[in-house]
Amino acid sequence: MTASLPAAAAVLAQGSIDFNYQGVIDQFWRLTVDGLSYGAIYALVAVGYTLVYGVLRLINFAHSEVFMLGMFGQYVGLMLLGFAPSGNVYSQGVILTVTYMGLAMLFGMAVSGAAAVGLERAAYRPLRRRGAKPLTFLITAIGMSFVLQEFVHFVLPKLWPDLGGTNAQQPIMLVEPTVQFTIGGAEVTNVTLVIVVSAVTLALLAEVLINRTRFGRGIRAVAQDPDTATLMGVSRERVIMLTFLIGGLLAGAAAMLYVMKIPNAIIFSGGFVLGIKAFSAAVLGGIGNLRGALLGGLLLGLVENYGQMLFGTEWRDVVAFVVLVLVLFFRPTGILGESLGRART
Repeated sequence: MTASLPAAAAVLAQGSIDFNYQGVIDQFWRLTVDGLSYGAIYALVAVGYTLVYGVLRLINFAHSEVFMLGMFGQYVGLMLLGFAPSGNVYSQGVILTVTYMGLAMLFGMAVSGAAAVGLERAAYRPLRRRGAKPLTFLITAIGMSFVLQEFVHFVLPKLWPDLGGTNAQQPIMLVEPTVQFTIGGAEVTNVTLVIVVSAVTLALLAEVLINRTRFGRGIRAVAQDPDTATLMGVSRERVIMLTFLIGGLLAGAAAMLYVMKIPNAIIFSGGFVLGIKAFSAAVLGGIGNLRGALLGGLLLGLVENYGQMLFGTEWRDVVAFVVLVLVLFFRPTGILGESLGRART
């Protein structure tokens, strides 16, 4: 311990952390555009966290692996459609490209949705029936996260030799990023537009579903008082299952958008860090609040992008989590800390 203090002092004296204020100013718009694209993906995954927490008061840490399975799902979907990794961008024309992208997203959503529902039925429902304590649910969620990772890591290659394993999948690229317009000198590509518009639209549709439909009223009723909701004729188990399904479907859609942003991200551990950031976004915005998840995701994407320019790329993740801690110091419930059960239309 004592030997490490002089070393730390020497590092600080050398100024290894370079506060690049000018870089943030000069590249503000580029950082903003890029940060919004990442933040939109975080927000979409964060909705799944906030829905499950709002209904069950459960932090479903395995949701990051549901997202990871969605990446593999869209990849398998493209392979079934006849695509193969080649390192080149496929040029099929706008209509066919959009069609294939839509089909790939549906494959990813189907896999993630099925994984989320299967996770609820196999892992969480038996615990609820036994009246397990919250800590048991938390440990189970962490355990299932590792189980799903290792399934893709070790088991999936034996079932499908071209999938899973230690290395990332060779990318199948449908869209080549092309500049559509510029903002303050920052280039906005077609990929960025698709990611931001799609993610924000899906997150807002989920908010409308929860706040303006009969099914949404059932979710809010169970979130606020499950016993009373059951007495009023609401099927608690059905609401829980459909809540997991919605979160899984959104994670699958986010997986497709993430692969568009980072084509070589499809690996068994590819959802871990992103899942933690999405959970942090949900907490930052106010976990249990859908609009908070959207706001928290966008803010987190912006903050970490500014931070990596200010402090250096290696500090990207650190900045995001430090900001989260600072916000919670002053507002423990998050920016929009309203529970799902008390949400109003």
